[in-house]
Amino acid sequence: MLIQLALVVIILVLIVLYQVGRYNESYWKKRGVKFPSQNRVFGPFAAYFMGKGAMFECFGELYEKYRNEPVVGIGNLFTPSLFVTNPKNVQHVLTLDFNSFNHRGFESDKDTFTDHILFMTGNRWKLMRQKMTPLFTTNKLKSMYYIMDRCAQDLVGFLQENPKTLEGNLFDTLNIFCNAAVCSAIFGIGQKSSFDSPFLKMAKGLSVANWKTTIQFALIQTSPRISKLLGIKFGAEYEKFFVDAITQVTQKRENENTQQHDFADLAAKLRKSGMMRDEKTGCELEPSYGLLAAQASFFFLAGVETNANAIFNTLVVLCKHPQILDTVYKEVDEHFEKNNNEITYDVITEMTYLDKVLSESLRMYPPVGYLTRMCIEDSVLPVGNIKVEKGTKMYTPIYQIHHDPELYTDPEVFDPERFSKDRKPNDDIYLPFGMGNRVCIGARYSRLQIIAGLVHLLRHYQINLIQTGKMNFKADIMNVKLNNVDIKLTRRNIKA
Repeated sequence: MLIQLALVVIILVLIVLYQVGRYNESYWKKRGVKFPSQNRVFGPFAAYFMGKGAMFECFGELYEKYRNEPVVGIGNLFTPSLFVTNPKNVQHVLTLDFNSFNHRGFESDKDTFTDHILFMTGNRWKLMRQKMTPLFTTNKLKSMYYIMDRCAQDLVGFLQENPKTLEGNLFDTLNIFCNAAVCSAIFGIGQKSSFDSPFLKMAKGLSVANWKTTIQFALIQTSPRISKLLGIKFGAEYEKFFVDAITQVTQKRENENTQQHDFADLAAKLRKSGMMRDEKTGCELEPSYGLLAAQASFFFLAGVETNANAIFNTLVVLCKHPQILDTVYKEVDEHFEKNNNEITYDVITEMTYLDKVLSESLRMYPPVGYLTRMCIEDSVLPVGNIKVEKGTKMYTPIYQIHHDPELYTDPEVFDPERFSKDRKPNDDIYLPFGMGNRVCIGARYSRLQIIAGLVHLLRHYQINLIQTGKMNFKADIMNVKLNNVDIKLTRRNIKA
């Protein structure tokens, strides 16, 4: 009896999936949109879960095959979805028609932990972003740079105290550094090494993707309704920890009336100012400890693994280009020696060649491979005159645009001079942090944190590539992560 019941259930599920596939194909063909016949139900997500590469690579197959199409319809279970292949349509989605495409495609449902500016939508997102923006102004970043520099110095100290870390697994060490830097930027920096922060152990569990978060992310991507029914919540096990930690550090900052130029300062200021309000829309947000803790969690989700990845990828490409590496070493050494080993924000901004190297590294290996948006008002894409209905998911490529020979000459060549003043690419084709009004609010903060780590590492260590096979990409659902490569560090002889 149980076997018969199971067979009936399986048959019913297959029938439903077949009908869903037919509907998806019919939906886009009626609108004159190319729709690949394979994987009509789950589209490129099926290829990803069958082990055919990173998620951005699965999208990449569509980009190569349908490059001349304005968009490609894809299966995404019950959600109409488009992969946008034309750069002008990408720009339309991310920038020009912001009113229709300002939704990132994720619903926080006002959960304590995910109710932050990455997942917020509409007027709540606008108000929260306004209140967070002061943390990322030039003056504030200049004031905060001492935190990043101190953490980068602590990274060097950590490597010295743990010689086994010099032999490999560098990404793990860089991930600890980025966690430590974010912890310090949120909770403040103490007298001890930032690597000894009491918050670090808990934070590391939050910032590293695993099979659980991958499945959660995939379910939210393919069917927000099902994920809601299943009660899927990102980071539920960390909610109490973050709320308690933010409460403690904010209250302490209020009582001591001190300034450390970090997130805790901003949190204390928002608490003191009371109800946040947007006069134009009438939207109001109470700066509760729960809401502030959610904003703190944003730093970990957006600024740890991606930044560690960016540092690691930059070191890999430098190893592959020794002449460029020598030029970077020369620039770093000159600035250390000229400034008595004191690296400030102003000194960092003088390292123009390293800045170009990082920009080119982020072009070749952007932190994430694609962006997601959801249409909240009916719209029309200009190229192809494609009508997009409310509720449609939009997937826009980053990696493929950065490697398109029609957009970048010799895209597989690592050339930092692409970012010299006379050759700098247009913002509408350079997207390591996205573009438009929902560009990553912490983009400049991230660059500073990345450069701080690079500068101190390269000042103290010679880097050598360890390659265990053909370099490819790890099967990550969002990030662009190199595989089969590692970095060995050797202590440099430098002037004291």
